[in-house]
Amino acid sequence: MLESKYFRTCFGIMALLLILYLGSKVSFLFRPFVSMVKMLIFPTAIAGFFYYLLRPIVDYLERQKIKRALAVLMIYFVFGGICAIFITVVWPTLREQIDLFIEHAPFLVQDVQHQISQLQQNPAWSRFIPTESELATTITDSINRMMTWISNSITHLISLVSSVMIIIATVPIFLYYMLKEGNKLPARLLAVIPKRYRNDGQEVLDDIDHALSNFIIGKVILNLILSVLMYIGFLIIGLPYSLLLVVVSFFLNFIPYVGAFLASIPVVIVGFIESPTIALWSVVVIVIAQQIQDNILTPVIYGRQLEIHPLTTIVLILVGGDFFGLLGVLLAIPIYIMIKIVVVRLYELFLARRIERL
Repeated sequence: MLESKYFRTCFGIMALLLILYLGSKVSFLFRPFVSMVKMLIFPTAIAGFFYYLLRPIVDYLERQKIKRALAVLMIYFVFGGICAIFITVVWPTLREQIDLFIEHAPFLVQDVQHQISQLQQNPAWSRFIPTESELATTITDSINRMMTWISNSITHLISLVSSVMIIIATVPIFLYYMLKEGNKLPARLLAVIPKRYRNDGQEVLDDIDHALSNFIIGKVILNLILSVLMYIGFLIIGLPYSLLLVVVSFFLNFIPYVGAFLASIPVVIVGFIESPTIALWSVVVIVIAQQIQDNILTPVIYGRQLEIHPLTTIVLILVGGDFFGLLGVLLAIPIYIMIKIVVVRLYELFLARRIERL
């Protein structure tokens, strides 16, 4: 009876739990390794992000008989040129808007209260607007909470990165070797898998690679198009700090679902300070741009390959944010995609046939 499969399975589970328990008692031995992982996970994630963006270009140059290492260096040179153009053409306007926004930031609450006072004098709006004292308290609390959230996110991000110099020093190196030798990694991973499962392992790696590539490239394209549409709309309605707000929106929109809402908050606040009409038109611009993205662009770029239920996305964001902060929010969807592909293939290999027989 002790040799039955049931008892062996139970014994294996008990042994695993015992190993985990003993490991928790000597956790100090793993702290250096955990610290190293925390230090490198953010630069590695950034390098992986740019790897999927730049790999198609490197592959194309390699097909043109250019050595892969030289192709990567050529891309670095072009990227440096793009950065120089950005600093020369875009940065002066962006910096001017940043300086102007910082200069007027202390008067943000006062400007909002002034606009609300103007609306309270309008009989059509006064019935919908609370008393001035209640509204002032609400606005102050909301802005303070928003600033606290931004401060905490930045602090947590800095603690993850440890130092800006780590990113500057490691990301280009990691990215260089990813682009140069990334095609050798699957073979090294498959070497540890039993031979009978290597074909399945290759298919899993191909599926993960294809899914991540589509997700990252598609997300960047969608955010760029959305930012251009919003910028054009903001220029038409005369929204102040339009370039600065679009740049902030571009990065916030990498957060699924929640990012679009967070990106709209500063836009509406700045528009409302200018005038309630500008605030309403800014909402119209955001809604139209989002509808174009969701109903026209997303189906064309993604199709149904990466369709994830909205509830699943929200749960992933909450769990990722709770465990790893901003980094967890950004990596929740890619990690979910990889885990889903692996779990589905393991189910097909080891459980599907047994369940069908029952």
